[in-house]
Amino acid sequence: MLTLIYLLAISAEAMTGALAAGRRNMDIFGVSVIAFLTALGGGTVRDILLGRYPIAWTQHPEYVALVIASGIAAVLISRHMKRLNRLFMFLDALGLIAFTIIGCDVALAMNYHPLIVLLSGMITGIAGGILRDMLCNRVPIVFLRELYASVSMLVGLLYIGLFTLKIDHDLNVAACFALGLLLRLTALKRGWRLPAFNYRHDMH
Repeated sequence: MLTLIYLLAISAEAMTGALAAGRRNMDIFGVSVIAFLTALGGGTVRDILLGRYPIAWTQHPEYVALVIASGIAAVLISRHMKRLNRLFMFLDALGLIAFTIIGCDVALAMNYHPLIVLLSGMITGIAGGILRDMLCNRVPIVFLRELYASVSMLVGLLYIGLFTLKIDHDLNVAACFALGLLLRLTALKRGWRLPAFNYRHDMH
């Protein structure tokens, strides 16, 4: 089940990356690169930081083909994307949770400290979006008060906590998805945001 959600998630993330590239008038190569980094960049950064080789997607070339195809598909159906906005918000939330759990699993399997396990989950969940926004010359959305990284953190904490208590894995995953979806979708609907730090220093 987690694998199926992962495949849906990387497809959706690749499409959001392609749309971001389109807003910057990139050619098809640029679209493909941004789609790839958005979908698989988080896992790549995680594997490099944890010293986990070979990097996951190099063992699954079908994942690369899927994200490139999804990016190109986004170009072809871009005129209809506004109608699909809610679906993409839902798939993006699913992806954030799935990436976070997978990232935690990777670090747990390597016997890292719980803090590193949590960071591994968060990096997997948000690093792809950070790379996308940086290459598209935007301040990453996760730094702009959105309840996104914080949702990843809470999901990771719950997952690690239930794992430590030896709760059944499927039950643990279900609880994480319930919490993550509730928080992320409610935050989007109600406009919940983190407080912002606004510093201006006028030189005289």
